[in-house]
Amino acid sequence: MTPLLEAREISIRLQGRQLLERVSLQVGQGEIVTLIGPNGAGKTTLVRIILGLLKADQGEVVVKPGVRIGYMPQQLALSENMPLRVERFLSLGADRSASDFATIVDELLIGKLLRQPMQRLSGGERQRVLLARALMRRPELLVLDEPVQGVDVTGQAALYSLITEIRERFGCGVLMISHDLHLVMATTDQVLCLNQHVCCSGHPESVSQHPAYLELFGAPASARLAVYTHHHDHTHDIHGDVETESEEHSHG
Repeated sequence: MTPLLEAREISIRLQGRQLLERVSLQVGQGEIVTLIGPNGAGKTTLVRIILGLLKADQGEVVVKPGVRIGYMPQQLALSENMPLRVERFLSLGADRSASDFATIVDELLIGKLLRQPMQRLSGGERQRVLLARALMRRPELLVLDEPVQGVDVTGQAALYSLITEIRERFGCGVLMISHDLHLVMATTDQVLCLNQHVCCSGHPESVSQHPAYLELFGAPASARLAVYTHHHDHTHDIHGDVETESEEHSHG
């Protein structure tokens, strides 16, 4: 099957510094691929090249013809002097039907936020709204730049679980950046460990034992990954809290 996205041998140098060197990746339909790596590894630079926001010195990006892409940025700068309600924010530049809008709002549990100013949302609420906006075009490829930025640990688990559910419900491919290794390993299909070049890649469990990964993140991080599980026999509210007290939330 033709991949939704393929980056081939991407290299770029800016201000005398090599940011990426011969980086390649693929994202297929229904697949979650996660970029991990230390700060300054080139993860966001690669995403910007993939989205056409930055031109690589070498290599090429091939996107399957006609593929709709939804993008969730790492941060959103909003002026405190210009309040913007969530409902208005979601409608800006969106090409979607009223039924699509209602479905996505329900899926992401943000109905009660629609009349709230964006500037007043918590970290978890804002990230859900940004994710909702990325979904408004019914994308076949979802690109997420650190989707749990500014969210507490419990909320992070809820958001990653939601991303998995979105993949399953909409059948889209997902490319995301994350620093949250212990949570990502439980929700992604493929991992690329990046540090200007691809240090290692593959299934999360194999990457967590790779010498290049251990050199970057250390054996303690690998040990935490080996024992981490997140049993979703419960649901979280918009802040990431468990909705009922009777359900268990365990990390084995």
